[in-house]
Amino acid sequence: MSDQSALVPKPGIMDIALYVSGEAKIAGHDHVLKLSANENPHGCSPAAQAAFEAAATALNRYPATDHGPLRAAIGQVHGLDPERIICGVGSDEVLQFAMQAFVGAGDEAIITRHGFSMYPILARAVGAVPVIVEERDRRVDVDAILAAVTDRTRVVFVTNPGNPTGTMLDSAALDRLAAALPPHILLIHDGAYMEFAGCDDPGIALADAYPNVLATRTFSKIYGLGGLRIGWGYAQRPLIEVLARIRQPFNLSNAQMDAAQAAVLDRDFTAFCRDENARLRDFLRQSLVQMGIGCDESHANFVLARFASTEQARRCDAALREAGILVRRVDGYHLPDCLRITIGTEDDCRRLIDTIGGFMAHERGAE
Repeated sequence: MSDQSALVPKPGIMDIALYVSGEAKIAGHDHVLKLSANENPHGCSPAAQAAFEAAATALNRYPATDHGPLRAAIGQVHGLDPERIICGVGSDEVLQFAMQAFVGAGDEAIITRHGFSMYPILARAVGAVPVIVEERDRRVDVDAILAAVTDRTRVVFVTNPGNPTGTMLDSAALDRLAAALPPHILLIHDGAYMEFAGCDDPGIALADAYPNVLATRTFSKIYGLGGLRIGWGYAQRPLIEVLARIRQPFNLSNAQMDAAQAAVLDRDFTAFCRDENARLRDFLRQSLVQMGIGCDESHANFVLARFASTEQARRCDAALREAGILVRRVDGYHLPDCLRITIGTEDDCRRLIDTIGGFMAHERGAE
């Protein structure tokens, strides 16, 4: 019998803290209002659902390996060259391609303090060292990033708009960052929430200007296809050609591609989701601020509620759970006094605000 103890994973693997997704259930509640995972409360485009259902008639057929029609649709909507687009199983897989291609054991990956929790996982999976850089008032600090660059730095991650902060770095700051980084360092602009920002994607412009920039996007958020896992990346062709050598040929199914193509082409549905999100995001933020709860301007489909203390945030979370409402505790993002709250429908938002309002009134009465 072989010695099983000889099977040892590569360095970094056992240092990975498993990703924990937002909860979906509360004991004792049959109908839970889930505002913990930044999902689109309106679902996906009816056209996307129809395309997905139609794909069920040909499940015996292998999908196209080049993602051609989907890349063409993305290019058409965003005014991009399809040859500079790569598609993956969520934008997470595109990030994984980049790490596998350009980052190795002992290299460093710069991640901002409140950056997406998948970044350290991706770094450790290739044996790299995550280097955590502080943000300033929950915003990415370009100077802090540049000060952290060493001769071992190979990649810089920027989530923009930020998750879970919702804050956004403007084009001038991003350009200053890209211009100052050495050309052998890959700058990744993760724009998963970009469609909610109501402006052009600065990551796209950055990728056009710099050969060492990768901009990523997802179909999980505004397009309501989180359950299908589809994402894409955009960069100059030499970079995309490197990533394409790592991508498995059949990484996306016909059902995924057909649904995503229909979703991105349904501009009216996307505009409706964006406008409703902006309207209710403003309502939610103003309501929280009026209650004395801190809340930065958000450019995403959630707000970050900042309470007076970690203990108060936990009490509010408990009160929401008691009312059958799930939001996201963000202790793992180094924000223990905060709750991240997804923007739901108007009824969802009013129910949430009524519950938090009752909680805050009880807090004031207990003082």
